[in-house]
Amino acid sequence: MERKITKKIYVGNVPVGGGSPISIQSMTNTITKDVFSTARQINEFAKEGCNISRSAVNDLDDALAIKKIKSLTTIPFIADIQYDYKLAIMAAENGADCLRINPGNIGGKKKVKEVVECCKYHNIPIRVGVNSGSVNQKFIDKFHGVNKESIVYSALDQVEFLESLNFNQIKISIKSSNVPICVESYELLSNLCDYPLHLGITEAGPSFRGTIKSSVGLGIILAKGIGDTIRVSLTGDPVEEVKVGKEILRSLGLLKDGIDLISCPTCSRTKIDLINIVEQAEKELKHVKKNLKIAIMGCPVNGPGEAKEADLGIAGGNGKGLIFKKGQIIKKVEEKDLLAELINEINKLEELEWDYLIYSKKVKKKMMLNRNLTEK
Repeated sequence: MERKITKKIYVGNVPVGGGSPISIQSMTNTITKDVFSTARQINEFAKEGCNISRSAVNDLDDALAIKKIKSLTTIPFIADIQYDYKLAIMAAENGADCLRINPGNIGGKKKVKEVVECCKYHNIPIRVGVNSGSVNQKFIDKFHGVNKESIVYSALDQVEFLESLNFNQIKISIKSSNVPICVESYELLSNLCDYPLHLGITEAGPSFRGTIKSSVGLGIILAKGIGDTIRVSLTGDPVEEVKVGKEILRSLGLLKDGIDLISCPTCSRTKIDLINIVEQAEKELKHVKKNLKIAIMGCPVNGPGEAKEADLGIAGGNGKGLIFKKGQIIKKVEEKDLLAELINEINKLEELEWDYLIYSKKVKKKMMLNRNLTEK
């Protein structure tokens, strides 16, 4: 998939844009000034593979808490500011790695300029955020409602003001809960600017509905090569946002680490407890970092036949099953042992890779030694 190459910025130590890997974000739902609860949740995000975390900064105590939160966490911290430019400045001064603001609602051009000068001093970017509920009225009037044009030009109007202050460490988000409008808006924005884009379907809804809406919307946009960082917005545990985000990227081939688990939907040919095996496999394999495609199929029709491209897999039989590797059967085992045997084969692949890395380092070291001796 060919991606648009945008301007590269850094949020903390995470590159965003410029062809960098697409980063995954989530947002805490703790009271930010509750340092330990907020830090605990951010660390849960990181454990699941989140790259960047965002928290609302609603008052001075929230802003002052950032420094302590950062000392207890390992991923960059974005301060989300609404209405009060002083909070934006305090957040930057206390270690925020990026500010998320709507320049149009934090107090006029003079105050925005103060925020920009602070960001320049601390060398941190600003994310300009506009959603379908915060479009500038003049663009609603000009383009006859909330649509792709009014959303995009409202955002670009704010970007142009930041540029007039000689500031270009910018990323942009333009979100809507309406998937078609969101897709059209990001397409238009991508054609009009080269800043990195933060993707999201805002107010997507509860976990099940929001996952589907976000997967459809973000999937379409990403498949067009658009987007540099994403957040899945769900009404629920924000850790789930990270999990869904990873799977969206993995399904498009945009994330290469970990297990890509494929399984069939079951039918009357299935003679093993496939659903339970798949559920257990998800839990057991989540720690695996090696990029592998694993297939768990209910019968030989789907695997190793249709799933022959999988690195490893299971094909169920009648109380038994086959373990296969790249379409080739390697052993036949009892149903109760299927998952354990599959995990054993995965571990063998990981050990082989580890052994190869060690061997490569030894060879490289020996070559360097020989070269040094030759030069002497």
